[in-house]
Amino acid sequence: MAVYLGIDIGTSGTKTLAVDEAGLVLASATVEYPLYSPKPGWSEQEPHDWWQATTKSVKKVLKAGRVDKADVKGIGLSGQMHGSVFLDARHDVVRPALLWNDQRTQAECVEIEKRAGGRKRLIQMVANPALTGFTAPKILWLRNNEKRNFDKTRQVLLPKDYVRFRLTGEFATEVSDASGTLLLDVKKRDWSKPLLGKLDLDPSLLPRVYESEEVSGELTKEAARLMGLNAGVPVVGGGGDQAASAVGNGIVKKGVISATMGTSGVVFAHSDEVQYDPEGRLHTFCHAVRGQWHIMGCVLSAGGSLQWFRNTLCQAEIAEAKRKKIDPYELITARAAEAPAGCEGLYFLPYLTGERTPHADPYARGAWIGLGLRHGKGHLARAVVEGATYAMRDSLEIIKEMGVPVRQIRLSGGGARSPFWRQMQADVYGQKVCTINAEEGPAYGVALLAAAGTGAYKNVVEACSATISVVTETKPDTKAKRTYNRLYPTYGQLYRSLKTDFATIAGQVEG
Repeated sequence: MAVYLGIDIGTSGTKTLAVDEAGLVLASATVEYPLYSPKPGWSEQEPHDWWQATTKSVKKVLKAGRVDKADVKGIGLSGQMHGSVFLDARHDVVRPALLWNDQRTQAECVEIEKRAGGRKRLIQMVANPALTGFTAPKILWLRNNEKRNFDKTRQVLLPKDYVRFRLTGEFATEVSDASGTLLLDVKKRDWSKPLLGKLDLDPSLLPRVYESEEVSGELTKEAARLMGLNAGVPVVGGGGDQAASAVGNGIVKKGVISATMGTSGVVFAHSDEVQYDPEGRLHTFCHAVRGQWHIMGCVLSAGGSLQWFRNTLCQAEIAEAKRKKIDPYELITARAAEAPAGCEGLYFLPYLTGERTPHADPYARGAWIGLGLRHGKGHLARAVVEGATYAMRDSLEIIKEMGVPVRQIRLSGGGARSPFWRQMQADVYGQKVCTINAEEGPAYGVALLAAAGTGAYKNVVEACSATISVVTETKPDTKAKRTYNRLYPTYGQLYRSLKTDFATIAGQVEG
């Protein structure tokens, strides 16, 4: 029996799956690690924690699934996008990695656009504007603020590609994750030499770029010993977490869209050609499907907003859930369901960590607006869920504006597991939504990439067709759909009304 490992280096932990040729998950294990915020708006992790979590999770999966190491025929890697790992000449980590949700680089984003010849010119070069989460601003931040560390740096890697280096000894990345650095010519699927030149960055800092199912190296004897595997197992390019999750959801052909409601929220559309929003509100990246692309909108605090609500205001529900041995979210969404659609005029802006799509505003903040004496805890909870779902609709509306067909919306993440949130997504998006048989996210997607890249399938599309199918469908409620269509424009106006106030507040806090 051939077995393929999918390893996803996430923000909260590393998840490893063992999958057979038919797509059946044999075992799964997750090992968590800390996140550090040494200053407001900063977000960092230790790359060595990712490596330790990788070796531990692989060993757990092999043991739990009773997988013979001789059966492991390929490994796929996924991970949090945009993070920056800086290595010196000895290949040691120079400083903690800067993560995707780190907001310290606003000045460097301005610098990049200026050096590139303006925002429009930058989008023409790399299909995206400069955003604080991306990798390129992080590299410039290091040069501008920690010059000694920058001068020591000889290689810059993304999180999953640091793990790849520890697995194979190779410096390599692949097109989907590299797209999120802001340094890739997305159309040509290779590093943008013109932009690197304008930024005075040496191309040797960056690794070789592969296609996602392409073999990028083989497991070294040392890495194999640490994990209990055989040396020489092929490691394919893999994918950034969003492209990998899309493969795991079967988003590999035009017209099929995914809406993933995790800590962050992502609306993802496959594209057969390079399409980009001239205003830069959406990301246009290379897909993990060879020669294809995708369009993506990202909400920074989608499910994260409900998580914040749970942790901050729902201690009673957490205690009750513990007594009943159920998930606290079941009690919270039950309370939310008691409030009517629209929450009787209460809105929630889910910008707890700034926002990416469509506002690209690191200073945006969360807010309940419209509170009245009639509003109780159920209204507060429902408004949080509605606000996060409105934010996802922002991305969906731009995708439709670009002429991308939306024939099917596949849900995943925590928002797909909740019947309440599935129904709300159908109502807010205004069309039928569905779930599929695969629920393992990016790790599952890169396991399929490993299977395709090592010959089990002709290509990624064939792998998805053979393993993924729709299992549930949810139609919008006519009355709720009408309500949300009426209220949605006001939601968008609230941000525009508060935009300058958010910047003022940020200045006061930082001052």
